[in-house]
Amino acid sequence: CLVGSEMCIRDRFNTLQGLAQLGFLALPLGLTMIAGEFDVSVVGVSALGGMVAVQLGQEQPLLGVGLAVLAGVAVGLLQGAIIAKLRLASMPVTIATYIALLGLTSVMSGGLTVTYTNVQASLFVDQVILGIFSPRSLTIIALFVLAAVVLGSSRLGPELRAIGDDRRAARVSGVPVDGRVIGLFAASGAIAALGGALLSFSYSSANPNPGIQPLVLAAVAALIGGISLSGGRGTAVGLFVGAISVALLSQIVIFANLPGYVTQLIFATFLALVVLGDAPGLRARVSTVTSRLRANRKLRGSA
Repeated sequence: CLVGSEMCIRDRFNTLQGLAQLGFLALPLGLTMIAGEFDVSVVGVSALGGMVAVQLGQEQPLLGVGLAVLAGVAVGLLQGAIIAKLRLASMPVTIATYIALLGLTSVMSGGLTVTYTNVQASLFVDQVILGIFSPRSLTIIALFVLAAVVLGSSRLGPELRAIGDDRRAARVSGVPVDGRVIGLFAASGAIAALGGALLSFSYSSANPNPGIQPLVLAAVAALIGGISLSGGRGTAVGLFVGAISVALLSQIVIFANLPGYVTQLIFATFLALVVLGDAPGLRARVSTVTSRLRANRKLRGSA
């Protein structure tokens, strides 16, 4: 598209709207991955946040959003305390929470999608600002900036990476591991619930079961952004780059009008390639093979 054209501006707006939907999952998931954890429950917390906001914020949207965030914080604190105090792996705990939250949102809604009737709030969260932004996209961008500043200018960033790299060594060196893990999951719950509330306002409805695809896309975004599956590596800036890349790719897929199964295959392949690239064993093997090839070339050259 031509720079400055109406179509180009619209594409940028849609890409940032995709970021607004994906970023509220990719950011909390990526932050927990930096610390060597994996918060599968972000999708369930997002669904819970949306359900709480829609059911309790029909007349007062801000109250609904606030209660949704409090619910997300409560879930995060509970998960973080269980994981940190009982020394449990985060994966099974957050999977259990994810399943439980989907059951809870289904009970709250009777298994049906709940309609949000406050048209003004729905229009507000998606109104166009400066041509390409909306309140939802500006909110997630602000959260990425906040995360980048906090992780880059305080002890929290190095401490989270230290926890992800070697939890025992971090504990010995004086890092308050339990407190950091609990706080991290609380922040994860708050961000995911806020995203779910804003998304439900945008759709004018709350879905009790958003499915597994949002989690897959969030994981792809985190891995593209340089977050390691083994923990100890990653930045908020990288997470933003990964999230905006996946949002842009999603827009390209929509523009190409590809069938749903083709879209799923594309993202599945993308995820598999990124995971393989992140595998430490594979990297070591590639490094060994490369070193041997270089050594052989040197021997041939000297001969």
